[in-house]
Amino acid sequence: MSRHVTAGLDGSPQSTAAAEWAAREALLREVPLRLVHADEWPVWTADPEVRAAVQRRWADQLLTGAAEQLRAKNPSLDITTRRLSGRPPAALAAEAADADLLVLGSRGLSCVMGFVLGSVGMETITATEAPVVLVRAPKPPGTGQDPPAGASRDVVVGVDVHQSCDPLLEFAFDEAARRGARLRALHGWSLPPIVRDALALEEAELDMAPDIAHRLAETLAPWKRKYPSVTVVERTPVGAPSQLLVQSADDADLVVVGRRGRRSRLGARIGPVAHAVIHHCASPVAVVAHH
Repeated sequence: MSRHVTAGLDGSPQSTAAAEWAAREALLREVPLRLVHADEWPVWTADPEVRAAVQRRWADQLLTGAAEQLRAKNPSLDITTRRLSGRPPAALAAEAADADLLVLGSRGLSCVMGFVLGSVGMETITATEAPVVLVRAPKPPGTGQDPPAGASRDVVVGVDVHQSCDPLLEFAFDEAARRGARLRALHGWSLPPIVRDALALEEAELDMAPDIAHRLAETLAPWKRKYPSVTVVERTPVGAPSQLLVQSADDADLVVVGRRGRRSRLGARIGPVAHAVIHHCASPVAVVAHH
């Protein structure tokens, strides 16, 4: 595999933000950046050959313009471009197979912080084993939806202490080490449903909390030894993991969540926690496949 970071462009402000994020990531990794555009022109359109030629010219101009702007900002970065053919999810997934990670833009909701991925983004995530980072365009100053100046720029990772998640933790620790950032490792858990009154809830939490914290510490221990420079903050609060991750990500530089390659009759699924974080987190989100 040739080491590089790939960013998908579609002409939107979100994909421009993704390309800028990918450029910074490529510099951190000391690898080239590849800008790609994937488009499948409908065969039923009038004058398909002419329309396809127009589309190709537009795509080439998009890629060339983005590359020139990024080179002006990052003169030391090696940037190449590639126009992909075929269905965008499949084309992007195939491209991601040859990259360290794939970076895509995601459209923020107008009133509610979050991501609207659409079928292309979701299909791409479930079709590739490479990490996929989702980036939204920055909000205008004064909207209150971006981290305040001087906010902590930690890496946040959601950890399931009941399952093996080595690829997820390796990615999270590596990103934190590369940035010189703290790593906040979070595992949310629930009390037994049979516990009803407040006193019993408090007793159950006191009984179970030390064991949960111990499991998280054991899960992280080998990675803390491998990455001694990374300061790790371990948290095991009671609550829904997705909500806790979104709340913890307000001032994060990157949020890392895992997905398992599960399939249903409705197609591939990424799991409820990853799905919720992707759609409601304002910070960049890395989705890492693990089995």
